[in-house]
Amino acid sequence: MRVTQSMLSNNMLRNLSTSYNKMGKLQEQLSSGKKVNRPSDDPVVVMKGMGYRMQVDKVATFQKNLGEVNNWLDSSDDALDGVGQALHRAKELVTNAANTGAMTPEDREKIKIELVQLQKQIQDLANTKVGDKYIFSGTMTDKPLYDDGNGGYPQLSTNPNNPATTLTAYEKGIEIEVFDGVSLKVNTAAGEMFKKINDMFEGISQIGADGEGFSNGISTIDGLMNDVLTARADIGARSNRAELMHNRLEMQEGAAKKQQSENEDIDYEKVITEMITQESIHRAALSVGARIIQPSLVDFLR
Repeated sequence: MRVTQSMLSNNMLRNLSTSYNKMGKLQEQLSSGKKVNRPSDDPVVVMKGMGYRMQVDKVATFQKNLGEVNNWLDSSDDALDGVGQALHRAKELVTNAANTGAMTPEDREKIKIELVQLQKQIQDLANTKVGDKYIFSGTMTDKPLYDDGNGGYPQLSTNPNNPATTLTAYEKGIEIEVFDGVSLKVNTAAGEMFKKINDMFEGISQIGADGEGFSNGISTIDGLMNDVLTARADIGARSNRAELMHNRLEMQEGAAKKQQSENEDIDYEKVITEMITQESIHRAALSVGARIIQPSLVDFLR
């Protein structure tokens, strides 16, 4: 077969074009830091990258949800801490009022005035909000637990701990998903407890000037303080679990980002070496091409 000058020229141009494409791809990788920049570069790598990126985004969403969980739990614990302090002060006042020998009827009336303010303080704590949501109102987050205009506390079941009892919306739990198939309860069903505290204050306000009945109030307050501590212990246990989930999400995020990096990111040392090698090959191709084409064209290239 006769090899013509045009065949040599066409082969040289095709090889030079291929060399340019290779250098262009390597240059693009160096600029972006990624092995692939379009699906046609490597469909398998692109598909795996989409999966890893979805996993990273999902973990980020769960971390945001976990922040909301911590916000609810911390706010609930702070509110119940305020309730405990108010009950502690109420116990001091009731204990003083029960001292029939040292207290006059006027003194007891003054104590009742302060107890009324403590009652209102606890009612305010029952309506604690996170953002625009009432955290002690169950699933009725748009309505306060205590509404003085509608008769105080809402209708609550007689025994919320009995599964056979139908719970009202104010006693139902709110859960937030923090992992695949894992949800944490964020609210505290304290409606019954707040109602008992309010009834206790109402009962004390009905005690006569002789002070009979204050002694019984001391044991009642002790029981209510134990209820508050139990509720706070439950919140603390859930906060600990939320912390464990936070650590787990951080591990998942690190693993997903590592896999994503290994799948997509380039090895700069390797790519730079390949780029230098390809440049040398390209220069050699130009040098060889200059020797096989016609002298007039060689002169033009020079």
